[in-house]
Amino acid sequence: MSTRRIELTMHRPRLALYAGVRPTLVIGGRGQPTQWGDGTWQVPADRHTTIGVYLYNRMWRFGQAELVLDPEDTPALEYRAPVLPFLRGRLIHRPL
Repeated sequence: MSTRRIELTMHRPRLALYAGVRPTLVIGGRGQPTQWGDGTWQVPADRHTTIGVYLYNRMWRFGQAELVLDPEDTPALEYRAPVLPFLRGRLIHRPL
């Protein structure tokens, strides 16, 4: 199986009604805690991959966003966290 790297930038709002929350990245059903900012991850290069992000504050999940990444899609993504802890986040393709 061939792989490729994607770049994901995690943005948190400057003024949010929650503190101390870090994002969790889900690639192909497997979750892994991440940090705010830029990061790279390995995904399969020859098939569709579901990328998801959510925030967790020890009581509930929020800020969920999901995107299906096709093999021909650009390898740069951007996640924007919500300002309020009951809204959804945004996961979009970013131009290189």
